Amino acid sequence: MNVNPQQELRDLKPEKEFFIGIDSDGCVFDTMEIKQKECFCPNVIKYYELQTISKFARETWEFVNLYSKTRGCNRFLAVEKLFELLAKRKDVLKRNPKLPDITPLKDWIRKETKLGNPTLEKYAQQMNDPMIDLTYKWSINVNEDIEKMVYGIAPFPFVNESLEKMAPFTDILVVSQTPVEALSREWKENGIDNFPRIIAGQEYGTKTEHIALAAKNKYPSNKILMIGDAPGDQKAAKSNGVLFYPINPGHEDASWERFFNEALDRFFKSTYEGDYEKTLIAEFEAYLPEHPHWDQI
Repeated sequence: MNVNPQQELRDLKPEKEFFIGIDSDGCVFDTMEIKQKECFCPNVIKYYELQTISKFARETWEFVNLYSKTRGCNRFLAVEKLFELLAKRKDVLKRNPKLPDITPLKDWIRKETKLGNPTLEKYAQQMNDPMIDLTYKWSINVNEDIEKMVYGIAPFPFVNESLEKMAPFTDILVVSQTPVEALSREWKENGIDNFPRIIAGQEYGTKTEHIALAAKNKYPSNKILMIGDAPGDQKAAKSNGVLFYPINPGHEDASWERFFNEALDRFFKSTYEGDYEKTLIAEFEAYLPEHPHWDQI
C-alpha cells in the first residue's frame, strides 16, 4: 500500500470511459454475517465486558451493523453507536449494567478522518489512554479472528460475470471500510483482484473520500457509479453527485442478476439516471429501518 494512500487515489488517471466503485463486504462477498456475528460481536462482548447483557449487546450490535440504516458503517463508529443504543435500552437499564465510558474513543472519532488501525495505533501511543488501548486491542483481535475464520467465500452469483462485462469500458475501484489487507486477500483468493485498479480500504479514508479523490471531476458524473449494499455506500455516491446501484440486503443474488442483465447496460447507454435509479433506491431503502424494534415495545 502507498505510504500516502489518498495520494494514490488523487493520482489515478482515467483509462476508460466509465468509473465504477464497488463495496466488498456484503456486496461482492457474502461475508457480513460471519464477520459481524462470529468475529466482531464476540470480541465486543469480551473486550468491553458486556457479559451481563450479552444477549442485548449481540442484538444491538447486529442491528447497527446488519439490519439498519447504519449497516456497513466503520467499525469504530459502530462501537460508538452500540453504546449510544445500549444506554437507552429499557431492558438493558433494568439490569443496571456498568457500561464503559467511551468518551476518549468519541474524541478520536471526531478528530480523525481515516478511522483505521494505523491511525488508532499512533493515537494510542500519543495518548496512553486505557479506552483507546482497549479499542485498539479489540480491533486487532477482530482482524486476527477474521483472518482465521473467513475464507473460502466466493462472490455472489453474477459478480464475476458483471466484472468481466464492465472491465473493457470501466475503471474499477474497490470502495470499502474494511482494512486493505483483508480486502486484498479476499479478492486475490477468488482470482478477481486483477479487475480493480486500486483496492481502497479504511486506510484510504471514507468511502465519500475514495470517490471524490479517485473519480470526481475526472469523469462526467453520469459515468460514475457506486455499487453497494449499505446506506453509507449510497451516501458516498450522493455526496459526490454520482449514481448509485443498490445490492439489496437478503436479496443479493437477484440484485446482481438485475445489474448484469439490465442496469449495467442502462449505465453504459446513459439511461440509468432518473426514474430507474429512483425506483431501485426506494426499494433498497425499504429493507433497512432507522429505529430498532425495541424502541416500539
